[in-house]
Amino acid sequence: MKRAIVTGGAGLIGAGIIKALARDGWTVASFDLEEGESDAQHVHCDVGDETSVLGAFQELGWDSLDLLVNNAGIASPTNGPIHELSLADWRKVTDSHLTGAFLMTRSAVPLMSKGASIVNMVSTRAFMSEPETEAYAASKGGLVALTHALAVSLGPDIRVNAIAPGWITNDTDLREKDHEQHPVGRVGNPGDIADAIAYLAKAGFVTGQVLVVDGGMTKKMIYEE
Repeated sequence: MKRAIVTGGAGLIGAGIIKALARDGWTVASFDLEEGESDAQHVHCDVGDETSVLGAFQELGWDSLDLLVNNAGIASPTNGPIHELSLADWRKVTDSHLTGAFLMTRSAVPLMSKGASIVNMVSTRAFMSEPETEAYAASKGGLVALTHALAVSLGPDIRVNAIAPGWITNDTDLREKDHEQHPVGRVGNPGDIADAIAYLAKAGFVTGQVLVVDGGMTKKMIYEE
């Protein structure tokens, strides 16, 4: 019986990952502040809070873990002008993404044995930015570095990789140009990320890597005409 924890399981991408894992026979626990609708066991958890994470693992009570997906984090990337960004708001964002991944990983590793895998959800915003997204970009960039550091520290028993999604949505009311600007010809959906998770969970010769799942957008040169 394969066991997985997915943080942020009530969100768009998290719910898609859980659905795919459950379909493939995994036993899944969702660590989230919201319960959501899925086949996973819900465990109430604020991943950025040490006490909450420790309590969540105790509540779950598992003695083994095969896959940890660090997917939780504040979704909105915009923080407003940097000179108006409070330290509290900066920490709220970085705690939800970067500190949360650290706390979850620290508690998960003692349950993991040879062949287990950790996948951190980063973002193409770790490599490129829109204005006024400093806290989110820094969090995701930190997760990229945490990924390769953990891969070296935890290998060879545990592999650690990351996925950098681009535009992912379930919205069907999109313009043609929304799809056409992607080299693959469409906007992404949660199933695209779930497929990447399934690959990384079993890719035994892949660790320390960031798999960009963005329909080719970060490879496209854009000039104003």
